[in-house]
Parts: sequence; structure tokens; C-alpha cells
Amino acid sequence: MNELGALQPIVARKAMEVETLRCGAAALWAAAQSLPPARPLDLLRGGTVIAEMKRRSPSGGELRQTIYGESLAKVFAEAGAAALSVLTDGPAFGGSLDDLASARRGTNLPLLRKDFVVDPVQVAEARVGGADWVLLIAAALDDSALETCLEAVERSHAAAIVEVHDESELERVMAAGVACVGINNRDLRTLRTDLETFSRLRRRITDTTIVIAESGARSPDDVARLAAEGADAVLVGEALMRADSPSGLLQSMVSAARRAPR
Repeated sequence: MNELGALQPIVARKAMEVETLRCGAAALWAAAQSLPPARPLDLLRGGTVIAEMKRRSPSGGELRQTIYGESLAKVFAEAGAAALSVLTDGPAFGGSLDDLASARRGTNLPLLRKDFVVDPVQVAEARVGGADWVLLIAAALDDSALETCLEAVERSHAAAIVEVHDESELERVMAAGVACVGINNRDLRTLRTDLETFSRLRRRITDTTIVIAESGARSPDDVARLAAEGADAVLVGEALMRADSPSGLLQSMVSAARRAPR
């Protein structure tokens, strides 16, 4: 596994949180397996934007204290987002499963639970909490854990975006046969973003795989560039959270993604 850098303490803490969650695992799985199948990730094809909701981050600090939750979900849906990503980690990002539930009340768009999954029971928890999709971070999972979590995704009728940061992680993920890869432009050690990461890794992925560009898109031009380079969807978080008009910025990003040549 790639070193987690600044995220290592978060993942270690998450492993401790899971121990408590396992006490109710049977009930979570029963509830998750009773749900209808999640919306397909194919909805992201064609040049789309995933709008991310997060209150703060280790790299960006406090991001948004005003309109949030159900209200912000409605704003993003009306502005043309194809899906919403919701940060549910508490100590590092200020989120919770309540934010996921609130977003679900605000929109019927597909929801991605963005957290640090280290155990299959978190997949069931995500589904019960209202998520269609879960994020699996290759750097946080060895091959066995990744396989187990992917099995949990299938068991819970969900879908997974599997995140990579470099060539070695991408090789592992493609060998696992995943349907959707998220290329994160953020270096886990320095927390800096570089859009060239997407350009470099995208060339190694076949067009049959759904590919999402994560982190670093701050403007419509950035979104257009990533879409033109092969991103089916661009996930945008901090730029929208900091914007005076999240709706206006998102609308312009959605337009840029749609217009980008492919």
C-alpha cells in the first residue's frame, strides 16, 4: 500500500470506530440487503459533475458554516449536479451520517458516502444511511481488504468508486476488476494537488471503465480540461464550499463539462 501520509491517523482512528460498529453488524446487514439496488454509476458518463458537501478538511481548514445539509443539497441538484458526495467523517471533516440523511431529504440524486472505509460493515452502514455509492481508497486497503469490501458492495446492492493516487495503486485496482476508478489529484504526503496526476493515470485506463477526477478542480476551465482528458465525471468540493455562490459556480462547471470535447 502507498503511505497514507497525513491521513494515517484518520485511518487508524477509523479502525477503532469500526470495533464499536461491528456490535450492530447483523442488523445493519439485514437492513442493507433489504434495500433496492443503488442507482448505477453509468449515470455519470457523458461529462458530469459530482458536487461534494464537506464542512472542513485537513488541508483546507474550515470551508463552510452557512447554508448546508438539505438546503445545500437542493441548491446543488437545481444547479445540475449529477450526484452528491457527502463527507461523513467527524473529527477531521466535521461530518456525520446525519449529513447524509439531510442530503437525502434535499434531493433524490445519487449520494456517495465519502469516508475512510476499512471494514465491510461500513458499506452496510452507508447503504442504511442513504448512500447509493461508497468510496474505497486503495491506499487504505491491502488486496485482501479491497476484495472483501468490494464483495460487501455487491452484497449490499451498492456501487463503489475506488480511489487511486499513483500507478501502483491503479495497477492493483485494475487487477481487481473494478468498474469505476477515482483518480485523486491530491498527494497524500504533501496534500498538494496537481491535475497532471489525472492526465498521467487516465491514459492507463480503458474506456470501458468509468473514470472520475477528484480534487484540484477550482474553475470551469479546470473541469473542462479534466473532461476533455477523459473524465466521465469531475468531483468538486472545496471550490464549491468556499464559493459565495455555489449555485453559480456549479452551473458554470456543469456547462463546461458538457461542452468539453471527447
